[in-house]
Amino acid sequence: MAEKKRLASIELLRILAMVMVVVMHFMRESDSLLSAELLSEVPGRVFFGTFLEAFCIVAVNAYVFISGYFGCRSSFKLSKVIAFLCQIWFYSLLIPLVPACLGQPTLMKETGIYGLLSYVLPIESESYWFATSYFLLLLLQPVLNAAADKLTRKQFQMTIFFLLILFCGIKSICPLPLAFDKYGYDLFWFVCVYLVAAYLRIYGGGILERHPFKIYGISCILIFAMTAGLWKACRYFSGAAYYFTVPFHYNFIFCLTGAAGLFYGFLKISLKEGRGTELIRRIGKYSFGIYLFHEHPDIRYSWYPFLKKLINPMEIDSISMFFAELIFSVVILFAAGLVIEWVRNVIFGKAGRLLRNTAAGRFILQADEEFKNC
Repeated sequence: MAEKKRLASIELLRILAMVMVVVMHFMRESDSLLSAELLSEVPGRVFFGTFLEAFCIVAVNAYVFISGYFGCRSSFKLSKVIAFLCQIWFYSLLIPLVPACLGQPTLMKETGIYGLLSYVLPIESESYWFATSYFLLLLLQPVLNAAADKLTRKQFQMTIFFLLILFCGIKSICPLPLAFDKYGYDLFWFVCVYLVAAYLRIYGGGILERHPFKIYGISCILIFAMTAGLWKACRYFSGAAYYFTVPFHYNFIFCLTGAAGLFYGFLKISLKEGRGTELIRRIGKYSFGIYLFHEHPDIRYSWYPFLKKLINPMEIDSISMFFAELIFSVVILFAAGLVIEWVRNVIFGKAGRLLRNTAAGRFILQADEEFKNC
């Protein structure tokens, strides 16, 4: 049976989410976000950067939301988990060779055996925090799907209610940091988002289906408004310094509602089949490689200074140059990441066909069948 085509509109959302991720990392590296330490003489680009960040911060939740919405109705595949791990290893192990050959510093040169372990064990060392949490989420998919199938609607509602109170509700209103809270950078929050998406897939999205982009827009505006207001409050009350950061945490309530609204907005989009939609599907498939490329520990803090020298060697500080740097960085990182991921996909495709008939390949395929039939 031919593999069912992915929805082009959702693949377009994957692409947009990755663009948003790159934008957020640009804001981080270019120091273009409001800070509780910077309370006077703030450049205009910082306000623009914070405003853009508010509309991009939902990207991570949106990515996990896609997995929950469609994953709850698909069977677990060990082959998918192994392929994902091998994809991470490809970037983790091979990228350090480039700066090493060019005589540039690498994590291994700076930290020795600990740097080597971060390359070999990227999941355990959290070289990529998102990849670590997402990999563990993939492993838990059969358990989460079984729970979604077996729970009654009332039981499912109660489970999600208490999980959201614990991981999202309390922290969204608490003005002090909680030891339990990981700001959404962890598996537990990914499980919450996955289950929320699964519930909405099974029982319907309600208002999210009727006014998705409004919910996304209002959520993002509230994130920015709260951030700007709390930044002002930091001038008069130093205790607001922590809560000022909360609207940009992934497990903040409006970050979740914004992601859900964005997802349903794209779910409603109907794209005409043709070369354009096939291209969208292809780029969507390759988009995660962009993250693994530019967020590698040996590249994470060096790509922005390098690109800035190319487009802004005079270091002009203006709004127009800020947007020029932003667009240039997004285009270059996106293009380079797509090319590398395309090469990796070709190599892995050929390797997969060779390994299919080996003992390990047959074991993996048999495991896929076992989960398919359960």
